[in-house]
Amino acid sequence: MRKTPFAALLAACLVLAPALVAQPPADPKTEDEKTLYALGLVISRNLQTLNLTATDLEMVKAGLTDGVLNKTPKVQLEVYGPKLQGFAQGRSAAAAATEKKKGEAYLAKTAGEPGYKKLPNGELVKVIKPGTGASPKATDTVKVHYQGTLLDGTVFDSSIKRGQPAEFPLNGVIKCWTDAVQTMKVGGKSQIVCPSDTAYGDQGAPPNIKGGSTLVFEVELLDVKPTPAAPAAPPQPKKK
Repeated sequence: MRKTPFAALLAACLVLAPALVAQPPADPKTEDEKTLYALGLVISRNLQTLNLTATDLEMVKAGLTDGVLNKTPKVQLEVYGPKLQGFAQGRSAAAAATEKKKGEAYLAKTAGEPGYKKLPNGELVKVIKPGTGASPKATDTVKVHYQGTLLDGTVFDSSIKRGQPAEFPLNGVIKCWTDAVQTMKVGGKSQIVCPSDTAYGDQGAPPNIKGGSTLVFEVELLDVKPTPAAPAAPPQPKKK
């Protein structure tokens, strides 16, 4: 997933600023109001890594309001503006650490349950339905149906819901998939538990996947397409 740079998020907030100056209606009614409300939702998703509390958000609104109405700033932007990036990184790191602790507890509990096999990089794999076909290599292209969930059961991605299998080079996705799908055979289905380090790491994949998240996938391997062998190099003329 593409991540929005922090500077771009600030610019987006400035676009929203006029809507924050006056109290909006309780529910959007006109098409413009609904569109502005949707803009707020988009920005909120991109700011989720900051873990803003209601009190934090009120302070952000105060700064936006003073800036839009050209009121005298209550802090020096030259002093505190450069601190924004570090603030964002600190908030994100703290949130990722919390998610990783949850994930570590889940992995430790699940690893002791029947049927799970732990791979060298920490992923857990449980065979739901054994396959009878070929197993893919990392360089192969695989065709799969899958569903990905957070630890609370929230579905963040699903080829099943889209009604269309996914096809991709196995070494072109998160490492957890590269490792775990190689243990499967065509026709089989497995549950794969991915530690954050082999999924999306501390950065996550906003807005749906927080930094440090452990992820759970159900994967059905439908087909494997081996990478074509490279053509042989033409013979070189002998040196005289």
